[in-house]
Amino acid sequence: MNSTAKTILFWVLILATAVLLYNVVQHTTSHSAQVFPFSRFLQEIERGNVKDVTIADSDITGHLNGTGEPFKTVMPMDYPELINMLRDKQVQITGEKPSQSPWLAALVSWAPFLFLIGFWIFFMRQMQSGGNKALSFGKSRARLLTAHQKKVTFKDVAGVDEAKEELQEIIDFLKEPQKFQKLGGRIPKGVLLVGPPGTGKTLLARAIAGEANVPFFSISGSDFVEMFVGVGASRVRDLFEQGKKNAPCI
Repeated sequence: MNSTAKTILFWVLILATAVLLYNVVQHTTSHSAQVFPFSRFLQEIERGNVKDVTIADSDITGHLNGTGEPFKTVMPMDYPELINMLRDKQVQITGEKPSQSPWLAALVSWAPFLFLIGFWIFFMRQMQSGGNKALSFGKSRARLLTAHQKKVTFKDVAGVDEAKEELQEIIDFLKEPQKFQKLGGRIPKGVLLVGPPGTGKTLLARAIAGEANVPFFSISGSDFVEMFVGVGASRVRDLFEQGKKNAPCI
């Protein structure tokens, strides 16, 4: 993940945390009401001190007459006489569904936003760990062996002496191209090694790169075959682009 993405993610998380805390504080302060025992609540009704009530299941909130002080209480059991008492004292009655806890309400409201943030973080990490595999359908899968890695030379290739002699000119050209260019020579565009599987064609090509001290790209022909149209051709072009960047190479 680059520095720009980290900065954006940092500020998004800060904003989400600030809004979440604001919602919790607002919910807490708005519900800072005095807690009445249910018996006192009944007494206040009898005295005519209750202005309005909101009933949500067994939770009851309301305001007192005169001061407008908020209060809340819990009805311990079904109390059918309560509605009649409130109506007799002309108390405004409102019914509501049971309210959720502030944390749960904030979580539900922010769940889609948090899900998008989590998905974005997961996507960025997958791209980072997978070498951008999600966006690299057309990239070549060739393995690059540099001159600093373990080299393979003609000494590691048994037999095929005639092929080695013919390929020696390629090695000389890769080592000292100026000597041939002064005479007007040009390096061949390619060398075709023919033979059944397991006869050392790839090993011989790697030995050429080792003798000439140049990078070596290795890729299987099946890696160019894909179900998506144009992917194979794109990988061929990308392979040649990599070859140009690492020239001279095999």
